[in-house]
Amino acid sequence: MPLPLSAIPTQPRDNEPANAVRESAETLSLLARRRSLKLMHLTAPAPSSDELDALIALAARVPDHGKIGPWRFVVIDGDGRDRAGDTLEKVIHADEGVDDARREFVRGWFNRAPACVMVVSSPRPNPKVPEWEQVLSAGAVCFNLLLAAHALGYAGSWLTEWPVFDERARAALGLTPEERIAGFVYLGTPGQGAAERVRADVSSRISRF
Repeated sequence: MPLPLSAIPTQPRDNEPANAVRESAETLSLLARRRSLKLMHLTAPAPSSDELDALIALAARVPDHGKIGPWRFVVIDGDGRDRAGDTLEKVIHADEGVDDARREFVRGWFNRAPACVMVVSSPRPNPKVPEWEQVLSAGAVCFNLLLAAHALGYAGSWLTEWPVFDERARAALGLTPEERIAGFVYLGTPGQGAAERVRADVSSRISRF
């Protein structure tokens, strides 16, 4: 059962103490067990509109050199899932080899989960902040959104799929030529638990000078 919205603390105002260093066994446990859920196992309800706004506000608390905010969010939920799916279907409708089954599947693309947040990387030219740093910040937003959703009691999955790499799809979804989709973060209630998967051997990827 998700925590109530009131469980999300108020964020500090500018120049107020942030107290970012704080011992938290619960946070460490969440990180140790963090696991995305397959889309087929994301069920209703999704986070409410207010919950999504609050989760996105938490997600945006990432390293952001120059205070640029080189990202934005597009919430795709409710009837918006049908509209976004129809938009993608129009992109591929006349493509060679695309049959009715594929068109129908793409129309339902965003109905595979109760809600989706499209995180858009929007780097801005800045002589002191390389574009790569801005792109990394957008990636951090995606992961922060997952963690915040899990901490509130919802499940999620951060995916990059064909629309991310299709210029026509990006334009149809409202991106400018300079923008990219950092990821689709699908959210919902866990229909079943997730088992641990095989992970990379971290110890073999650590070196020291």
